Amino acid sequence: MGRASVKEDKNIYQKSREECAMTRLQASEATEWMSDSRIEKIESGKAVASPEEILAMAKAYKKPELCNYYCSHECAIGKKYVPEIKAKTIEKIVLEMLAALNSIEKNKDRLIEITSDGIIHDDEIEDFIAIGNKLGQISSSADSLRLWLDKTIANGEINKEILDKVLMDKSSGLL
Repeated sequence: MGRASVKEDKNIYQKSREECAMTRLQASEATEWMSDSRIEKIESGKAVASPEEILAMAKAYKKPELCNYYCSHECAIGKKYVPEIKAKTIEKIVLEMLAALNSIEKNKDRLIEITSDGIIHDDEIEDFIAIGNKLGQISSSADSLRLWLDKTIANGEINKEILDKVLMDKSSGLL
């Protein structure tokens, strides 16, 4: 069994592995194809992980949030377009989503008014941005809900077979 790291500035990948109480060798076995030396290089910052490696670590460590972290912090395109999603409780996610939906409901007529002519006039920009920010909160809440679901599935707290069956029956796009 390896020694515990005393390094102070651990990156998210090392912290995630250590939270699972895995050595690099155990992590290598759990990912099924990454070597322990490759994991060490990623954790030490000597190498940049590929998307496939992030997926393997996220699955092995039961940390789907690693995928969002990678996209929002390390991927050139993701840094621009993918917001970081923080893990939250389902109660907090739902309350934030409902608050944003209520705000949009109150502003839907203004959004129609602003956009009906296909032009955003100077005196409409402030309201348009405010409404866009509320829409962004709804999108963020949906992303948080997806992350919560992925984490709950990874931890075995939801029966994935039943969930998949219901989703197939309902032709849902949630997953």
